[in-house]
Amino acid sequence: MRRAIPTTLAPAFVFAPTVALAHAGHGDTSALLSGFTHPLTGIDHVLAMVAVGVLAAQFGGRALWLVPLSFISIMAIGGVLGMAGILIPFAEVGVALSVVVLGLTIAFPFRLQSLVAVALAGLFALFHGQVHGAEIPAAASGLYYTAGFIGATALLHLTGIGLGLFALETKTLGNRVVQAGGGGTALFGAAILIGVL
Repeated sequence: MRRAIPTTLAPAFVFAPTVALAHAGHGDTSALLSGFTHPLTGIDHVLAMVAVGVLAAQFGGRALWLVPLSFISIMAIGGVLGMAGILIPFAEVGVALSVVVLGLTIAFPFRLQSLVAVALAGLFALFHGQVHGAEIPAAASGLYYTAGFIGATALLHLTGIGLGLFALETKTLGNRVVQAGGGGTALFGAAILIGVL
């Protein structure tokens, strides 16, 4: 029963900033919504962020929260860099590569140390954050925009955690489905890298 808690709390966690801003100015609300929808409009972002959650669930223990926390924290830093106009070389390639690598780690559960998974999530998060930050709408509040894409990312991570925990509960069948999803994710990322998509 405890394993269902993260997915049942996901809507409350994600929509809490919106409730808190119910009386905020229209521009702030618009920036929050823009930031929230940005990660959801790119399939590469969605796949990578869900994969981070699945990876965290596969490790379990402290990695269940350390891996997503690493991603969200470093992504916020990358977002600030992007909003400041500081470009990270090959950020789009880094995003596509994250889809490939994270997909492979799910498809073929490597025996990584959890610290390596945390570092890997943080590395790829920098690219995702930079892309989010660089595409902030003109005149949008950086604070609200960042809160928006952090909320969406947290929701995607929680979705991945839920899928990963479900796979662990259903044993062989669930693991095979999740591993197949990881393989498909990696293939999609490879297609982006070679310019097919």
